[in-house]
Amino acid sequence: MRSGRAPALRERIAQSFTQVEDVLYIGLGVMLAIGAVALLLNAGFHFARSLLAGAIGTGFIAVLDQLLLILMIIEILYTVQVSFREHLLVPEPFVLVAMIAAVRRILVITAEFGTLMEQGESAFRFALIELALLTVMTGVLVACLVGLRKRDKAAVAERA
Repeated sequence: MRSGRAPALRERIAQSFTQVEDVLYIGLGVMLAIGAVALLLNAGFHFARSLLAGAIGTGFIAVLDQLLLILMIIEILYTVQVSFREHLLVPEPFVLVAMIAAVRRILVITAEFGTLMEQGESAFRFALIELALLTVMTGVLVACLVGLRKRDKAAVAERA
């Protein structure tokens, strides 16, 4: 009798943990969605302001930085959606977020090259080293993404 109750109790506890996990995923998803919408509105405001001020060159770099951040949040939101729906972690969105983050940083560094040269040779050298490392990292992440897609089609979850 006792052995029959133990699996039932374990099952109820496991279901309770799954329900708590679902509630947390929903809360996380809502917060990420609200944050992405707020960032998009902010990016639109800054874009319009820099357009009206005639400073589209410098203003657009900041807007592009925010748009890439929004893209990262969208990929994280997709990861949360897959985790909520299937109760498993899929590696591809994490690789995409890392790749977007690396490209975002590369764009910021290249946009700051003019000011880096004014700061001195060491600041410029460190920026070049960081740029080289980010380039290598981006190549490795692309190779990981290709490997994931070739290795296992199940690793690439269907978008709902």
